Amino acid sequence: MTVLVFGGSSQVGRFLLPRLLASGESIVAVSRYEQHQPADVSWLHGRLPDAVPALPAVSAIISFGPLMHLAEWLAQASLNDGPRVIAISSMSAESKRDSSVPYERDLSRQLRAGEDALASACARHGCNWTVLRPTLIYGAGLDKSLTPIARRALRMRVFPLPAGSGLRQPVHADDIAQAVLAALECPAASGRIFSIGGGERLSARDMFARVRRSLPKSTLPVPLPAWLLQLGRHALPKWRGALDRLDDDLIADNDELQRLLGVRPRPFQPEASTWMASA
Repeated sequence: MTVLVFGGSSQVGRFLLPRLLASGESIVAVSRYEQHQPADVSWLHGRLPDAVPALPAVSAIISFGPLMHLAEWLAQASLNDGPRVIAISSMSAESKRDSSVPYERDLSRQLRAGEDALASACARHGCNWTVLRPTLIYGAGLDKSLTPIARRALRMRVFPLPAGSGLRQPVHADDIAQAVLAALECPAASGRIFSIGGGERLSARDMFARVRRSLPKSTLPVPLPAWLLQLGRHALPKWRGALDRLDDDLIADNDELQRLLGVRPRPFQPEASTWMASA
């Protein structure tokens, strides 16, 4: 079986490719930038939805890029034998639906529209599809949420600890990779959208505290009380959405993931290496 992977150098792709190779799959990966690792992967240069180099016949397509771009490419691609399609969306499709920030509501709409467009494009090709909606992803040092906070704290030796009672459920990128593989082998996963969160729910306050404790150097903890965060909502419009959600639960129901795919994500136990991008 030849598996086509868009976004093989992404944070989830870095865990997926070795797992695919270990299972004996032949892999063709498409990246916007020149790649050489893993060496057993056939790397192509291209991006969605623009022209992609000529592809061999594939039995599965996995994408970690924008859903709408994948759907647009699928709509005009020449595919044989209806390859299986697995794509990544985000829990932001629901959690930001009613955000007070316009661009976040737009993001939610774009995600849901992308999911619908993907389903329609797959139907035209006779492809079975599965979409995964992860919560906050970590684990490869490439995320744009916790890793920047950790690295900034290491540079400045100060770690802000915002008050926040809302529950969080960070999910490791490798657990998402495992879910992708399980979905490939599970006919019952076809035509489904699975939420996927980590194996532990903890308050936003505790999540940030664990990130601080995982750092290889000591940092000064600086608690940010609720009244200061309230001021920040007005002074920092860019952060208003994130600050508004500190007391909201941003979690996923893993019941279907565990029942159908047998995937049980790990608890949130970051280490110093968690925040360092691998080669």
